Amino acid sequence: MNKLILQPGQLDLNILRQVYRKHIPLELSKDAEPGINAAEQVVLDVIKQGRTVYGINTGFGLLANTRINVDELELLQRSIVLSHAAGTGDFMSEGTVRLLMLLKINSLSRGYSGIRLEVINALIALYNAQIYPAIPEKGSVGASGDLAPLAHMSVVLLGEGEVFHQGQRLSAQQGLAIAGLSTITLAPKEGLALLNGTQASTAFALQGLFYAETALHSAIAIGALSVDAAQGSRVPFDDRIQQARGHKSQIDIASAYRGLLDVSQIGSSHVGCEKVQDPYSLRCQPQVMGACLQQIRFATETLVTEANGVSDNPLVFADSGDILSGGNFHAEAVAMTADMLAIALCEIGALSERRMALLIDPSLSKLPPFLVNNGGVNSGFMIAQVTSAALASENKTYAHPASIDSLPTSANQEDHVSMATFAARRLRDIYDNVAGILAIEWLAAAQGVDFRAPLLTSEKLEKIKALLREKVSFYDKDRYFAPDIEAAKRMIKNDQLADLTQLNLLN
Repeated sequence: MNKLILQPGQLDLNILRQVYRKHIPLELSKDAEPGINAAEQVVLDVIKQGRTVYGINTGFGLLANTRINVDELELLQRSIVLSHAAGTGDFMSEGTVRLLMLLKINSLSRGYSGIRLEVINALIALYNAQIYPAIPEKGSVGASGDLAPLAHMSVVLLGEGEVFHQGQRLSAQQGLAIAGLSTITLAPKEGLALLNGTQASTAFALQGLFYAETALHSAIAIGALSVDAAQGSRVPFDDRIQQARGHKSQIDIASAYRGLLDVSQIGSSHVGCEKVQDPYSLRCQPQVMGACLQQIRFATETLVTEANGVSDNPLVFADSGDILSGGNFHAEAVAMTADMLAIALCEIGALSERRMALLIDPSLSKLPPFLVNNGGVNSGFMIAQVTSAALASENKTYAHPASIDSLPTSANQEDHVSMATFAARRLRDIYDNVAGILAIEWLAAAQGVDFRAPLLTSEKLEKIKALLREKVSFYDKDRYFAPDIEAAKRMIKNDQLADLTQLNLLN
């Protein structure tokens, strides 16, 4: 995609994925302008008529009943942005900020926010110039909007704060100059419209969704390789078994495994063996991974809807002239979705760790102990499995639901919050652990298949093994192990393995 012509409310998963991965120039469709201008006029009419409306000429939060004089309305909007830029922690990655900005532009352009086209165009100019506001990751509870993160985005328009451009950390003023912009004076409601919304939570959750997609596709490839390494049965992947239960995700997962396993010399070599059933970590992959895929698909639907929604407050309905206060800024839907993604990611890792543990156990795999010759002198994959177990166990704590927590804010005016930003942000830590677990299993599965030589696995799985062998050689004796894990992990995290599978289970 060379340019994204933004039709507000019509983002899809493919567009969001591409924007997260790389910069794509953005242009707002001209069709959006009448709606934006009409909503702005409703706000101007409120000021002209002297009506009292929350967010336009009142204070915020517990101060909602405080009327603000007309000559202080511009100061009100500037003050809310400056005071709310109170985040802390590491800065968001460029990909996350890019998503956040796109989501905010998309929401404001729907024509329910009462913000001037000039302000939206300024955000687009920053985005197109790859001027990414320096946004701390921590400081939002995911209700009343992601106030602090969005304030850090918005202060740049006022000439405050910092930005990143081509890897350099610059002042906001320098960033504005590069984008060809001057500082903006915010009109009534504009500060609140910029700050209210779930865009930080949703950007983090979409990032987590893309992580889950990579993990799922990688795990299917590695799990299939482990089936042949352990001389596992292909029977559990038979379509008739899946159809009898009826879950579409399970059916699709089993089909993916069948496509990868296909016909192999290793598979054909033990058709008549006496083993009746494999352990669950091999046999139940369609059921477990199918359940994970089901949650990932649900998350896709929820997050794409949220990405296209309007989540600031109050909302302007230009057709009737009404300005209505509600709670679209409450990110409970995002929080619960992120919690389910966390569980799915953890289960992908947990199943992988069990498969790897099976491979190093000669009583189950019929492979050399710890997947190395001359055991005793060589420890082989012994401690790699311990590392895998440590990561899988750590993920159990990370996966504790964040959405069930709530700590009241704003003097109990905001008395129930979603914790969506943390729920979504911690998906990165879970994924990093899962990538490590999968990397270790990939090494072990390739080692196991090599021990089956001269027999070969399927053509597709030979390519998956060959991808690893480009960076990591056969483990013939004990050596410095950590670089092997990191090399495999890097290929998983940069989507090399997932891309090779060509599964695309979310498209």
